[in-house]
Amino acid sequence: MSSSPPPPGVENEEFWHNFLTRGDAMERKVRGVFKLLPHGPRCQLCAAPFAGAAAPVMRMIGKRPSVKNPKVCSSCFNFMSAHHGGAEIEVTLLFADIRGSTTIAEGMSSSEFHALLDRFYAIAAQVVFDHDGGVDKFVGDEMVAMFFPLMTGERHAARAVEAALALLRATGHEDPEGPWAPVGAGVHTGLAWVGAIGEGSSSELTAIGDNVNIAARLASTAKRGEVLVSVASASAAGLDAALPRQSLELKGKQVVTEVVSLTVG
Repeated sequence: MSSSPPPPGVENEEFWHNFLTRGDAMERKVRGVFKLLPHGPRCQLCAAPFAGAAAPVMRMIGKRPSVKNPKVCSSCFNFMSAHHGGAEIEVTLLFADIRGSTTIAEGMSSSEFHALLDRFYAIAAQVVFDHDGGVDKFVGDEMVAMFFPLMTGERHAARAVEAALALLRATGHEDPEGPWAPVGAGVHTGLAWVGAIGEGSSSELTAIGDNVNIAARLASTAKRGEVLVSVASASAAGLDAALPRQSLELKGKQVVTEVVSLTVG
């Protein structure tokens, strides 16, 4: 993360808007190198590996797991905790979860189910990093990921759609014997407030707003092996305009949402 301090007050939002939307070419290049180094777990923001042969070098440059939030490296955490604030920007959200996880858990021991979730977390995070996104959080059997210019560049919608389809492949949805984890996903692009929230050990970079809710609803509506892509994301990603569309009444939404359904295999 950038170490340049944002000015106080209203100018803080201008700082964050420029930081998040213009991005930093060097930041993306460094992140591109980090994600190629073996192996996970990694910082959820900059992709610096916390284990493997490169870990000692990462620790030397401040890229060790933060003692306050081990999901991110110490330098990224220090940036977030020191520079609270954010801005409303266009962002693409990807939500993906394991469908029928309650039933799956009933058929295995708690340790086996824990191993399944760990496998899903590791693969889902790697897919997001491979497509230049950032993991916002894991909640139960669900992953929330963000794609925006700072991390992803201007093709953030296309990269999020590609990541969703790659996740279906990685969880076995093209395999003849079926997936080892049945996953449904939702992708939506729109304005959201993105920035650092929380205090102390709870500081994190996240996205907030109604468009985040839409992405979550799409994922919860998607069938196993399906990615529901909002028309906003489909258009921004350059998907074929001739693809069939459907109108969905999402829970809690008064206006119908037009989507494109994508599958693999």
